[in-house]
Amino acid sequence: MKKLLLGAFLLAGSFYATAQETTFGVKAGVDFASAKVKYDLGPLGSGTTTSSETGFFVGGFVTLGLSENFAVQPEVMYVAISDLNFISVPVLAKYSFAEKFHALAGPSFNYFMDAEEDEFKLNLDLGASYDVTENIDINAKYSLGFGDVAVNGVFVGAGYKF
Repeated sequence: MKKLLLGAFLLAGSFYATAQETTFGVKAGVDFASAKVKYDLGPLGSGTTTSSETGFFVGGFVTLGLSENFAVQPEVMYVAISDLNFISVPVLAKYSFAEKFHALAGPSFNYFMDAEEDEFKLNLDLGASYDVTENIDINAKYSLGFGDVAVNGVFVGAGYKF
């Protein structure tokens, strides 16, 4: 067991020793979302209702470089969509295909502030970003929601790295 722990620490340390850089930043943009609610009224039937709204998001992120082409990018965002407000915490894997183009993928943990029940939801996020300058990027991602109440959306925005 001690050898296993030592090996895990050495592996983690090697990632830290070869880490490219850690950057902090802020981001904001517009979201085009749809909320889908499944319902069951017993003998009266069941079905799904959907509504689409446009809103905005603002937040911050940290990019933790693990190698030249791979990083982990956790984010914290406030998302407002009509009557739906939530805090989203995506934890994205970031892979660089070229010097300025990056693919993003990972889970997004959401807390719905206006919900009376089912406040916590899990989404899957897939997207891309492009570095316009060393400090400014543009980004887009699709967030796929799961469960009886699912919020799916396209998020398009810009980020500024410190």
